[in-house]
Amino acid sequence: MADINQTIEQIKQQIDMTNLPKHIAIIMDGNGRWAKKRFLPRNFGHQEGMERVVEIVGAASSLGIKHLSLYAFSTENWKRPVEEVQGLMKILVQYIRRELDKLHKNNVKIQVMGDIEKLPQFAKEEVIRAIEKTFKNTGMILNIGLNYGGRDEIIFGIKNLLIDLKMGKINIDELNEINFSNYLYTKGQPDPDLLIRPSGELRLSNFMLYQIAYTEFYFSDVLWPDFTEKHLLLSIIDYQKRNRRFGGI
Repeated sequence: MADINQTIEQIKQQIDMTNLPKHIAIIMDGNGRWAKKRFLPRNFGHQEGMERVVEIVGAASSLGIKHLSLYAFSTENWKRPVEEVQGLMKILVQYIRRELDKLHKNNVKIQVMGDIEKLPQFAKEEVIRAIEKTFKNTGMILNIGLNYGGRDEIIFGIKNLLIDLKMGKINIDELNEINFSNYLYTKGQPDPDLLIRPSGELRLSNFMLYQIAYTEFYFSDVLWPDFTEKHLLLSIIDYQKRNRRFGGI
């Protein structure tokens, strides 16, 4: 039986490589509490959380996960103190500058969920650079939620749908849940098979509300800065024990 005390290789041996989730989504949560427990400013937690992003992205890519969606900055996060938001943007830029060449070399394609026009200019420029550099890559798609909210995404999709209806590009009678998904940020990608939320919170926090109708949830009490490759592997093993019926018997 898989256990956190086992080595990574021992845990990997218990994974059915023919039954991997095609798409994993993660609500990265607990950075602030991790820092508070250590009597550190919140941005120290965000900095350590970035190290977990590096680790988890690398682990998911090497394992063969095709799509990985990370909730990095929500539409509600603008309510946080200015210095914390500025720190988060600087960490985002730091991540891109440090990791982009390696991600590109590993054939990872970076895409963004959310309205990046509202990001600070210095952060927006780095995000666009990452998207453009990896645009032709054919490996794992890394979706990064930036200024993202699930409800905003649905509204974004409806607005674009209405434009196409007005231009005659789509017939209203042909609209269904499948082709509506083409108006979302994850156009052309499968819905998440597995949603992971560390930190002990048991809510979705406005993340991928349309896409997770039949997603399997995995909640962990581990704070995101402590969520390692081992925890990712254990979540996949737990997922593989589920009987997914999609509304059937």
